[in-house]
Order: sequence, then structure tokens, then C-alpha cells
Amino acid sequence: MIEKRLLSMLRQSKKYVYLNVLFQWITLLCSIGLIFTIGHFLQAAVEGTLERSHYILLLIVALLSIGIRFATNWLVVRASFLAARDVKKTLRGKIYKKLLNVGASYNQKVATSEVVQVSMEGVDQLETYFGKYYPQLFYSLLAPITLFIVLSFISFKAAIILLICVPLIPVTIAGTMTFAKRLLSKYWGIYTNLGDNFLENLQGLTTLKIYKSDDHINDEMNVHAENFRVITMKTLTMQLTSLTLMDLIAFGGAAIGIIIAGLELQSGAISIAGCFIITLLAADFFIPLRILGSYFHVAMNGIAASKKIFKILDLEEKSNRMLSIPEGRTDIVCKDLEFSYDENKVILHKVKFSFPKGSFTSIVGESGCGKSTIASVLTGLNTGYKGSVKIGGVELSQIDESVLMNTITLVGAGSYLFRGTVRENLLLVKSDATDIEMWNALEKVNLKDFLKNEGQGLDTMLNENMSNISGGQRQRLALARALLHDTPIYIFDEATSNIDVESENDIMAVVRELARTKTVILISHRLANVVPSDNIYVLSEGRIEEAGTHSQLLANGGKYARLYNAQRELEEYAIKEGVNDEKKQFVYNVAIV
Repeated sequence: MIEKRLLSMLRQSKKYVYLNVLFQWITLLCSIGLIFTIGHFLQAAVEGTLERSHYILLLIVALLSIGIRFATNWLVVRASFLAARDVKKTLRGKIYKKLLNVGASYNQKVATSEVVQVSMEGVDQLETYFGKYYPQLFYSLLAPITLFIVLSFISFKAAIILLICVPLIPVTIAGTMTFAKRLLSKYWGIYTNLGDNFLENLQGLTTLKIYKSDDHINDEMNVHAENFRVITMKTLTMQLTSLTLMDLIAFGGAAIGIIIAGLELQSGAISIAGCFIITLLAADFFIPLRILGSYFHVAMNGIAASKKIFKILDLEEKSNRMLSIPEGRTDIVCKDLEFSYDENKVILHKVKFSFPKGSFTSIVGESGCGKSTIASVLTGLNTGYKGSVKIGGVELSQIDESVLMNTITLVGAGSYLFRGTVRENLLLVKSDATDIEMWNALEKVNLKDFLKNEGQGLDTMLNENMSNISGGQRQRLALARALLHDTPIYIFDEATSNIDVESENDIMAVVRELARTKTVILISHRLANVVPSDNIYVLSEGRIEEAGTHSQLLANGGKYARLYNAQRELEEYAIKEGVNDEKKQFVYNVAIV
């Protein structure tokens, strides 16, 4: 059972595999030498011809054998470790490089949870495959041949019968292989599905608790867990059954060899030494293949995991002929833009819009109309669009991803911050940023005083999910990081959603200031924020229904005017009634929906 593609991919590891086999073979030769010496010692003892030289020879051979076996066993372990290390380093490096080449939109093609599981446990299975199973496969072929050659000089009859019995173990392995392939393929499918559901439910646990849906999801997870338990038990049953059969063959074959040796001794065909040697070495005909059989389930699991790895490594990459954006050209023009997440649901319908260099443009509309989809398309997170999207006159699909990332910065409602210090999060976008630059960015978003007075400055620690700072502070910190990135185009996708009014005002002040020198695209649920825009696009069910300045759209009396007036009335009512910030956010959301 050899996966040729894996072997060609991991050529560096093969030299350690061959060394592993060589060291095991040397260990076998030491064992043979020691057993031969003991056999002849016993023969001399029975015949009464023991001399001092026999004792000395036995002692020397025993010490040499023990010393060499100790060294070779250590070298076998070392070679296995080096092979396993190279496998993990190579495969995980290839997976990481593939995801980089596929780009930020990789999760459209493969689930993140599957990538994590395959990269961790899947690669670990292949570590065992190369570190143990693969060397054992070659040694299992070499050991019986070596023993046959040695024992044939003592009793050809016993040697040939032992050699004939040896292939029964590979036959047993082959017999379970077809069933095992289907079973382990199903095992990995269920396993990755369980991991995907577990990760998603863990991330949404707070939401599940709020809506009291955790019991229902718990029941669903129990079903997935039970399916995984059943397939695991089937896998273990298959493994134990095959091991039992191989034990019967191994010990049965060794017993046959010993019986033949006894009969040969009785007939006078071999000596006591010969009978002793065959008796002790008979098991060594089968032990290597028996050990190989114990690794069989690991190898099959590794092969099944390799299919998942190849699925990731075979993901389609972008063309190598990626282009740059002409210097100073940051205008965006979209013509007949269409996008759908699946064939049955089109999100954008032949949308036409433009974002001139240095303009402040807003996109508004009801929830689900396609606003965020536009942001994802422009930043390359959603690929496979139809129509034309050009930045600086270059088609978006032909722009090198690194160039695109250095041209556009997306600040969303869920911009991710990493556990660690404020400094570490800011340095992610500009590794050579000075303390002065970082403090300037924090001052612009009104976080400087908070971090200096209530935190430890730039070394303020951020907990997982930013549980030690408020939602508004988290969003302002994400904006400070975006400012350090310093790209010519900024897209704000609901960047002020679900935060306090003070933070919203701070963020919008930065957005308006940015619009003086950068191309800014603002997607906002609160229409009061888009009033200063140079142009406003009103989306409805994936189509542009209106476009113009705030005053023009109000004068038209269309959808924008209705939404804006409805929201303003609700805001005035909220202010009059003294509604708190949290309820005001609810009011804004109700008005836009």
C-alpha cells in the first residue's frame, strides 16, 4: 500500500526511511549472530566439549550484539523522527503556501475547520505512515529473505515452509484493504463534518444562549458525535479483527517451523544447535509482517487523510500573470457586475457604479440588498464575479492579491483583533511602525487617553475575543490599525454597527477626515452618516435604484428620501424620550430594514 504521489512529494524523507530499514536489518543480523553463538554453545555443552574459548566468544558476541543493537535501535528511532519531522514540515508548508496562493477567498472552496483538522491530525497520521509503516514495509520484505538464506544452510525444508507461510499475512492485509478504504474515507468525512459543526457552534455559542437554541444545537451535536462514535468503533473492530487474524497466522507459522525443526532433529537431519536456531528465529519470519499489520490501520488512515490533503493542494490558484495597478490610479469602475453565492440565488444584477479617485461614496439599502457583497468583491474576498470590475483600469481578477491588499483596506463590523498586546495588533499591518506613529493613530480614534490612563499603553493586553474592552473600543482599535496600513482606498462596511454613539461619532470623524485625501467607500446602516458623501448609491434587491448626492436624492422623493425621513423621525423620537445608546442602535436598524 504505497501512495506514489506522497512519495514523489516527500522525496527528502525517503533517505531516512532507507536508513531506518538499514538499521533494523543490522539489528536483525546482530540477533542472528547472537543466536548462532548461543546455539553452538549449547551444542558444545551437550557434547561435553565446552572450553574456555566458548565462554569468551559468547561473552564477546553478546556484548557486541547488545551494544550494536542499542545503537541501531536509537538510530531507528532517530531516523523515524527525522522522517516524521520532514513530513510535517513539508506538508504543512505546502498547505500553507497553497492557501496563500489561492488567496483570501480560499474559504469559498474549502472549510477552515477542514483545513485545520487536515493540517493537524491528518498530517500527524502521515507522520506515522512515513516514520513507521513505510520503513516497516521494506523491512518486512527484507527480513524473511535474510532469514531464509541463513536458515536454508541449516534446514532448507524448514526454511522454505516458513517462507511460504509468510505471504499469508500480506494476503490478510489485502483482504481487509478494500473494506478499510471505504470505511476510513467515511470516517474522515464524518470527522471533518463534526469538527466543522463544533467550531461553528462554539463561535456562535453566545448567540445560541441568547436565543435559547443551545439545547436544540446540543441535540444536533450529539447526533454528529454518535455518528462519529459508531464509525470509530467500526474502524477499531476492523483493526482488531485483522490483528487477530495476523496473530493466528504469525504464531501458527512459527509453530509449524518449530515442529519441523523438532522432526528434523529427531531424524538426525539437523543438530541441537540447528534446532535451537530455527526455533528462536522462526518467529522472526513473521514478527516484521505482524508489526507491519499493526501499522496497517494507521497507514490506511494516513492514505485517507492524504486524499483530503490533496483536495486542498489541488485547489485552483489564480493565474501567475497577475498585474499591478498603475501608480496613482485608484479609480474603481464596475460595469454589469453580477455575483451569486449559488446558481439559484443571484445577489447582484448587472450593477454599474464608479468610485473616482479621492471621492467619498456611500452605499445604502435594506438589509440583504448586496451592500456587503460589493465590499467583498472589491477586496477579492468573493471571486467568480461576472461583468467587469476595474481598479486603475486593470481588471480586478488580474490584479495580484498582494497589490490589491496594499491598495484597499476593509474595515468591517467584525474586524478581527488578535489576543495579545495593542502594540502586537498594530504592528501586524506595519512591522516597522514607531511608537509615535502608533500613538498618532490611536489618538485619531480617541483611544490614546484610555490606554495611557486605564491600561498599560501600547503594552495593554487584549483578551480572547477582546472581552476586556468594549465593542466601541474594539472597533476604534481596528480603525487605528487600518490607518497604519495607509492604503489609497478604504472601505467601511457597517464599521459603526452595534457600537455606542460616542464611538460611532469618533469613527465617522476619522472617515470624513480620510475622505479628504483617500478614496473612501462607506456602507452604513445609519443614513445620517452618509450625508456628506460626494455620491450615494441606493441598492434594492441587488440593483441600483437611485444614485446622487444627499440633497439630490431627497429632492427626488424616492426610496432614499423615505428611508432617511423615517430614520430621522425615529431618531428624534428616541432623543425626545431619552432612549439609551443601545436602544438607539436598535432604532437605526429598524429604520433601515
